Amino acid sequence: MQQTKRLFDIDPWKIASTTLDKTQRRLQESLTSIGNGYMGMRGNFEETYSGDHHQGTYLAGVWYPDKTRVGWWKNGYPEYFGKVINAMNFISLELILNGQLVDLATTSYDDFYLELDMKNGILSRQYTVITPKTTVRFTFERFLSLDNPELGVVKFSAESLKGNGSLSVISKLDNNIHNEDSNYDEMFWEEQAINEVVDPFSYLTVRTIPNEFQIEQFTVTAAMTHISQPEVNPIKTTGPLVTSEIFEFDLLPNQPITLEKRIAIITSRDHPQSTQLAKATAILNNLKNNTYSDLRQAQDIAWAKRWELADVVIEGDEEAQQGIRFNLFQLFSTYYGEDERLNIGPKGFTGEKYGGATYWDTEAYAVPLYLALADSSVTKNLLKYRHNQLAQAQHNAKQQGLDGALYPMVTFTGVECHNEWEITFEEIHRNGAIAYAIYNYTNYTGDTSYLETDGLEVLIEIAKFWADRVHYSTTKGKYMIHGVTGPNEYENNINNNWYTNTIAAWVLRYTSESYYKYKEITPHVIPEATLKNWEDIITNMYYPTNDELGIFVQHDTFLDKELIAVNDLDPKHLPLNQKWSWDRILRSCFIKQADVLQGIYFFGNHYTLEEKQANFDFYEPMTVHESSLSPSIHAILAAELGFEEKAVEMYQRTARLDLDNYNNDTEDGLHITSMTGSWLAIVQGFAQMKTFDEHLSFAPFLPKKWEKYEFHINYRQRLLKICVDDTVTLTLLQGNPLDITLYGSQVTLTNVLTVPTQSV
Repeated sequence: MQQTKRLFDIDPWKIASTTLDKTQRRLQESLTSIGNGYMGMRGNFEETYSGDHHQGTYLAGVWYPDKTRVGWWKNGYPEYFGKVINAMNFISLELILNGQLVDLATTSYDDFYLELDMKNGILSRQYTVITPKTTVRFTFERFLSLDNPELGVVKFSAESLKGNGSLSVISKLDNNIHNEDSNYDEMFWEEQAINEVVDPFSYLTVRTIPNEFQIEQFTVTAAMTHISQPEVNPIKTTGPLVTSEIFEFDLLPNQPITLEKRIAIITSRDHPQSTQLAKATAILNNLKNNTYSDLRQAQDIAWAKRWELADVVIEGDEEAQQGIRFNLFQLFSTYYGEDERLNIGPKGFTGEKYGGATYWDTEAYAVPLYLALADSSVTKNLLKYRHNQLAQAQHNAKQQGLDGALYPMVTFTGVECHNEWEITFEEIHRNGAIAYAIYNYTNYTGDTSYLETDGLEVLIEIAKFWADRVHYSTTKGKYMIHGVTGPNEYENNINNNWYTNTIAAWVLRYTSESYYKYKEITPHVIPEATLKNWEDIITNMYYPTNDELGIFVQHDTFLDKELIAVNDLDPKHLPLNQKWSWDRILRSCFIKQADVLQGIYFFGNHYTLEEKQANFDFYEPMTVHESSLSPSIHAILAAELGFEEKAVEMYQRTARLDLDNYNNDTEDGLHITSMTGSWLAIVQGFAQMKTFDEHLSFAPFLPKKWEKYEFHINYRQRLLKICVDDTVTLTLLQGNPLDITLYGSQVTLTNVLTVPTQSV
């Protein structure tokens, strides 16, 4: 297991450090990212930093179709790779102290402190610069408003601790920004307007450059205003893609100066270019009577409301506590369901890797968390997102010569825009996750309204795809699916991946059952011949198994490999994806993430404990967990099987995946969608919360190192609190009495129920 040095102190509510590690600056930036669902940014400095780092600001739903670049074009490739694009640096404050540029890559400094407060999303920093004339303490504080999502606020102060001096502060809106992952090193932005109306704001309007794919060009307008103490009239200047306001201050001992910068950022997703400036200035004007304290208080209240439901309290293990809160903070900084046009990118607002778009991670891993920790409308919006893109999914299937709908591996519009063949067109199991999310929503909430209408339409089109993608083997008398990549991406172009075959048949069954159930009220019609064909596939699907081992075989030839446990590898070989050739990885038995175990997790009520244990015992030793999605599934199954030590180990890995940089790649951005795994590991793992067959059950245990844990869930118009220490206490905070199962016994929860905690 590879780890870098831990960069931040252990604290239940903060990410804090007294060290600026210049060799790990990118990692620090990732870990101190902030966002509000509308926009977000890495933990970049406001002032100049010339050392290695990744300047990154991202706006929800603003992207660019970068032309696909491959060495060998294959028929069916998508024409473009959609990517989130790095946007305007609107926090910039260039500092010139006594004529010298302040740059922590080169400037000597002392008493450095960096803190991200997860209670309210406030990122703050301070340090002291000593010059021959002056000793100055600089302090920075910023947040992206939950109360006004299009608003960003920066508060800067400087105080001379010794001597007189001069300070120039150059506040900028700077769009001279490049994506690090551009295929052709393009500049994706062009200037549209700048400071044409001068007072009292400075502003900059930019637009994405034209593209050849008839994808809309996005325009963005940012306007800024300042409040300084003492009051200073700035000098305004402009340059290519940048507008600046220059403030000149005299520094006198013990007479601090402050500069508050407020920025409104408007995109063409919501407002045409012609009205963007008016909208931005209206936001700033409406807040002109609000002090910084007023804005901070609104931020505190908004985050407190989210934490009231979402917080998971852990006593006895501050590392575990910090990990779960960090992950929940970043998840809710990325997405809170306000806009059905949006989804959850794997990196959120923290980096550009993976294009920043939507993956199957959302349906498989994020939906269970949002069902429990947010209003059901949040998850419904995630489902609507896919229905809104059904026509594009049908296009994707047609492009491969297939019927029905193939939801994309990576997308902004619903059209596939990922350019690795083995992933894009072989990792089709994602289609099953889209359908599973519809089942999950309906089963969890009891709301059938989506399934009866739009949901059934999506299911039918996905089912058509699977029915066309299978083929019938006359030698085996079974239906098969060849040429796929399962969740374990360390094997490509395999035949009869057990998980893929399993979820394909399940989709056909669930779609058929749902159609018969709502046939009289749904507007959708499935021909009887089609239903009979689906039933034949369901009955005769091929599943590779091995009776001697008692396992479901990952794919047809997996057992022909040399089977080696990860523990038998020299640690110098890990992580494999950074040490081995791709050819060596593909030929090995090592598993990137849960594959067979993923299916057992989804359909846990279909398998016995003996089947679960046999497969866990066989596959877990060969799993390297080099996908961020893997540890949580292992934690949940390990907990169910009574393997407490393994369950806690896997929780630790998913909870602190980024904080401890387990996979040595967090400098590229955080693993946002897999952050749900820490919550899943506690709630579905340690607490053994299950919701199969529309029934809620728990069987909690308390990890030996922990003294207590507690969490809330929404479930079918009820609010429950679950507290686990020496006893399990279930409290019905809101809603009608609820029949549940606790440790295998049927009980009715009417108010508070307490029983002794059982060991695993």
